[in-house]
Amino acid sequence: MIGEKKRIERCVLVAVASSEVKFEKVEEYLDELAFLVETAGGVAKKRFIQKLNMPDPRLYVGSGKMSEIAEYVRAAEIDMVVFDDELSPSQLRNIEKELQCKILDRTNLILDIFAKRAKTAHAKTQVELAQYQYLLPRLTGLWTHLERQRGGIGMRGPGETEIETDRRIIRDRIALLKKRLIQIDKQMATQRKNRGKMLRLALVGYTNVGKSTIMNMLSKSDIFAENKLFATLDTTVRKVVVHNLPFLLADTVGFIRKLPHGLVESFKSTLDEVREADVLLHVVDISHPEFEDQIKIVNETLAEINSNDKPMIMVFNKIDAYTFVEKEEDDLTPATKENISLDEMMNTWMAKENMPCIFISAKLKENHHEFRQLIYDQIKKIHAERFPYNEFLY
Repeated sequence: MIGEKKRIERCVLVAVASSEVKFEKVEEYLDELAFLVETAGGVAKKRFIQKLNMPDPRLYVGSGKMSEIAEYVRAAEIDMVVFDDELSPSQLRNIEKELQCKILDRTNLILDIFAKRAKTAHAKTQVELAQYQYLLPRLTGLWTHLERQRGGIGMRGPGETEIETDRRIIRDRIALLKKRLIQIDKQMATQRKNRGKMLRLALVGYTNVGKSTIMNMLSKSDIFAENKLFATLDTTVRKVVVHNLPFLLADTVGFIRKLPHGLVESFKSTLDEVREADVLLHVVDISHPEFEDQIKIVNETLAEINSNDKPMIMVFNKIDAYTFVEKEEDDLTPATKENISLDEMMNTWMAKENMPCIFISAKLKENHHEFRQLIYDQIKKIHAERFPYNEFLY
């Protein structure tokens, strides 16, 4: 019917708490998984967490827990079950038989969001390649499931005609997409060369920390930004001038915990903007309770693409959303993140970090001028070393 609202898919989240990952941490991980589901257009109705030394090789969770999940799925009319880890092909087949509904793992969910967000031919090619690489080992059994559950979250795949083809055609498609990306990589490398000798800065950080909002603030542009994960997929480059120094600023795709390796490979040309940057602006959501873990994940991803040794400015964003509970004077319990004031947090980070850092609100443009001055001070040093004949600029 015209005007009929699309039904929001209801889902269940499943995770394992091991000796290495405690129950409380898993709850935080599932908060993020629920946000991923929301970004994809669904809603998480319930969580199931089981304590195991390691995920069960057959069903990910124990048979008793799986029966409990199956009972809830039937009673609550759940559309899909999302697992916080990547499932093996055999786990996927076994779980489908038990639950008789759509099954997604974290990787598949992220790929689906990327497919939804991809706008340009470049991004679509990158996502399609990652999807095929994920689907290839899961052809057996998966296709009948996909035919049974057409459409919706996790189904933004290559299409039904490809789904019904065999491994040989899928491999041929992967080879073709790789060749296409090689051509795109060459074109983008040429574009970067054609930009001349201007200094390059790249915004990096966990997804949804406000990189695009900062890009808009610095470049006075109007790049799409919203409170969703992976709002930006395509790299955007803008020319920015601070005082009298011009530079190129790139907004890049956000990182996330357990970012599928296939996506890192597929988005090589996008991440080349990070590799070739002179300075990285590492944006952090200071209001997020796990921001220190997010910093660690971003640094690990930067190391994976050999970009962790570049000059970096730590940009602690969203100070307008930072909250804390002030301790009573006679409270002798150790301070936690929840009762440390923003001033104390600023002093702590500015004291312990060797690299320059600043605390801002891109949304409200708080400390905007101080931020621009810090960028200017950093790029002036590099510019003076690289172009000593341009001393009159300073």
